[in-house]
Amino acid sequence: MKFAAASTALLASTASAFSSFGNKPAAKAPAAPAFTVDTIPGAIAPTGIFDPLGLADKADEMTLKRYREAELTHGRVSMLAVLGFLVGEAVESKTFLFNGEVTGPAITHIPQVNPIFWLALTAGIAKAEATRAQIGWVEPKDVPFDKPGLLRDTYVPGDLGFDPLGLKPEDAEEFAIMQTKELQNGRLAMLAAAGFLAQELVNGKGIIENLLN
Repeated sequence: MKFAAASTALLASTASAFSSFGNKPAAKAPAAPAFTVDTIPGAIAPTGIFDPLGLADKADEMTLKRYREAELTHGRVSMLAVLGFLVGEAVESKTFLFNGEVTGPAITHIPQVNPIFWLALTAGIAKAEATRAQIGWVEPKDVPFDKPGLLRDTYVPGDLGFDPLGLKPEDAEEFAIMQTKELQNGRLAMLAAAGFLAQELVNGKGIIENLLN
């Protein structure tokens, strides 16, 4: 990546993407319709919801929201991962971080990084995830024993109040369109990240090297 650069970007971006801090107050989320398979963002023509196992059809509204929260979170992390692969390998040995000591394909960078860096990264991610839980989830003491991981009724999956550029539309329809765009990019990133990992495992070469050769 140079893994240092990519991991630093991951730490900063993850904390930003999953926390409520920004440079300006975020716009209030537009009122959302009932969360059902008929109204959920991300279902686009001609396939609609791609759900070959029928999980969405069997889910109630709260379960469907948890599915969407998980998809958004994985998509956001995957977008950062794809960026980390490309940028990290492109700037390898060209940054001041770790004195150019981290080299090779991105999947080999992890064991090369100083453990102290991982402690800082883990602490940053833990803080971001704790903030996300406080925003989206009901406090454990108020959750019925048969409904673990209960989301707040007013919580829109993925809407953590981070909008420093004020891009969130106030119109509900436009907001749904923006949600779908993020989902589509996240889905593509999940496939791309899996492809990057597989490619580097197969021939031991970085993604940039594979593209150039």
